[in-house]
Amino acid sequence: MLGNHNQNQDPSSPSMEAMMANHHNTSTNLKSNQCTSNMVQTINAPLDLVWSIIKRFEYPQGYKQFIKGCTMLSGDGGIGSVREVLIMSGLPAEVSVERLDKLDNDHHVLKFSIIGGDHRLLNYSSTTTLHEEEERFGGKTVVIESYVVDIPAGSSGEDTRSFTDTIIGCNLRSLAKITEGININQKHT
Repeated sequence: MLGNHNQNQDPSSPSMEAMMANHHNTSTNLKSNQCTSNMVQTINAPLDLVWSIIKRFEYPQGYKQFIKGCTMLSGDGGIGSVREVLIMSGLPAEVSVERLDKLDNDHHVLKFSIIGGDHRLLNYSSTTTLHEEEERFGGKTVVIESYVVDIPAGSSGEDTRSFTDTIIGCNLRSLAKITEGININQKHT
């Protein structure tokens, strides 16, 4: 059940299809008790600027709205690092423990897994990739975030996907707003 939710981007270009196949093909090993989806966000800011925010595993609250703090439990933000994320009140969780599984600065790929916490996102694994739009579009960045997660007992795949997509969508819109604001400010200085 691959849910493809796109915001402001046509994923049918050859470069986007290649990126999806290489890093976001989550439906091939999907178990019957799991769901998956991907979100696409186009940002009017250069790739290097967007990557500088996303790659900071130790500072997810830099763009993720529902996080009030982060403590590194092990590592320095590199591969294998583990962080404890404090969730804003009002959500059905207080803490999430997450491990950085991949950080590729050359290809702009970040993968992390949730390995603990008091929430229902069991066996959650996320991949985020950045892709620079062709210059004719004026230095835009396409961000793709996909995930696989277990469907909790008593819930449906659609409910799990809807909840997770809502959180990711909010985070991607926040990332766009922040980086586009920085980009505009940099152009005016």
